[in-house]
Amino acid sequence: MDMPMQGYKVRQYDEPVKRYCQTLDLRDNLDLIKEYRRLHSQEAIWPEVIAGIREVGILEMEIYILGTRLFMIVETPLDFDWEKAMSRLATLPRQQEWEDHVRLYQMAGLGTTSSQKWRLMERMFYLYD
Repeated sequence: MDMPMQGYKVRQYDEPVKRYCQTLDLRDNLDLIKEYRRLHSQEAIWPEVIAGIREVGILEMEIYILGTRLFMIVETPLDFDWEKAMSRLATLPRQQEWEDHVRLYQMAGLGTTSSQKWRLMERMFYLYD
């Protein structure tokens, strides 16, 4: 795992992309957080979840953690329609099963979709050129 003080490599694209930032809180339980992190490892994450993310057009997805707070960055093509993609994602194989499973670790209600749990954030600062 990269250390935050060293930074994280960012994927380069041949065309401009747009970014969505979201947040979600986990339950305040160290054992649950440890298991949630494991569930998101390359060895444990369900392949259908990754396939669904790619199928709806998401180019990159990163999740960062600080205590119980999660922060997700999603990069997409410029013509990406968030609402349409999230509606489609919710119908893909095993997606709702995954959401119900990880909900046990999150501050979220039963039967909620990814777009209902993860809250889009507003950018309030940008270091302009």
